[in-house]
Amino acid sequence: MKAGVMPDLTRELQYGGRVAGVDEVGRGPLAGPVVAAAVVFGAGVPDDLAAIIDDSKKLKPQLRAFIAARLPEVPGVEIGLGAVSAPAIDRLNIHNAAHLAMQRAVARLPRLPDHVLVDGNKKPDFGCSAECLVGGDSLSLSIAAASVIAKVTRDRIMNSLDQRWPAYGWAKNSGYGTAVHRQALIASGITPHHRKTFGTVRKQFELYYAGEQV
Repeated sequence: MKAGVMPDLTRELQYGGRVAGVDEVGRGPLAGPVVAAAVVFGAGVPDDLAAIIDDSKKLKPQLRAFIAARLPEVPGVEIGLGAVSAPAIDRLNIHNAAHLAMQRAVARLPRLPDHVLVDGNKKPDFGCSAECLVGGDSLSLSIAAASVIAKVTRDRIMNSLDQRWPAYGWAKNSGYGTAVHRQALIASGITPHHRKTFGTVRKQFELYYAGEQV
């Protein structure tokens, strides 16, 4: 167990009923989808699991994978996943795409929750009551669990895409703009999974259509 304050179910229990925690990952990368997850703990969380669930950014990959595998086995747990592709991100912008991914995650729960806790300071319309919780993945156990599920799911997607486009290093950088990724953009150009409205990718896209060598 890590030192310091851990997320718990205090806020979920304040509302009662079925409370979903929602979080998304993948706003910043140059490639790949944005992925969101929604998690409802309908019958509590085993103590050993509650002791290790935290904001996904604070956890090592092996622990994230362990938690993601264990969560579906917890009695009463409900998990919904939603994703929005790179082309749709370009059409909608990343803010709207992230909200759509969260809406899809909640919609894919077995039924609409009574309340939703959303990590961040802006919330989409879920069709039920919802509350923003800044730093929620460090406060709410259901949001933290959602952050882990979303992160593990997105990493698996990027690992799979890396098999087809290995030059960009997506298995290691998850689509973020590392030096390896940026160099590959220059050397190999863009793929269908690059976000053409994002910085370096946009520049390479514009150069390509201007007839310049990229």
